[in-house]
Amino acid sequence: MATVASELKTAEEFLDWICRPENSERRVELVDGEVVEMPPPGDIHGTICPLIARILGNFAFERGRGRVASNDSGLVVKRDPDTMRGVDVMFYEEVAVYDEISRRYAKQLPVLAIEVISPSDTWTKLNVRIAQYLDRGVPLVWVVDPEDKTVAVYRPTHRPEFLNEENELTGNGVLPDFRCRVADLFALPGEAKV
Repeated sequence: MATVASELKTAEEFLDWICRPENSERRVELVDGEVVEMPPPGDIHGTICPLIARILGNFAFERGRGRVASNDSGLVVKRDPDTMRGVDVMFYEEVAVYDEISRRYAKQLPVLAIEVISPSDTWTKLNVRIAQYLDRGVPLVWVVDPEDKTVAVYRPTHRPEFLNEENELTGNGVLPDFRCRVADLFALPGEAKV
């Protein structure tokens, strides 16, 4: 990650900056007020994120509430100086009205934040992100590892739980009616189910 030389920015200033045409192709986050370049995550990351979003989207439609945000949607995890993370996938519990969804970044917290490990990620960096989500008040965080096909589940005041393809992933009381096999997060159309 490279820091882009500039003065400290607020989340609002960062969004104005990233919307400039010369910055539109950049993949960046705001960390402690500084713009930080992020390397592209790779093909497997870009495949797993929509699979997870589809599963959660189906869950939302089946129950008639909730919504999914993906593609590094902005979440402010800290203020003064501001840190805005591009979360891979987020789930919001409330009934959503399309015209009321923010055109900038979400003002409310998701009930679930999901990070899919990229080749450039380290556990040191991931632990910082996980702590930021939990400290901000996100009650459930999943870290999905495409290489090992595992999910690490984090909740405030609980020890992390590590699940493999043979396990069932649940909403851990945050989304009490959610259930799916961990293996389903990695299942592509046409592949035989294990």
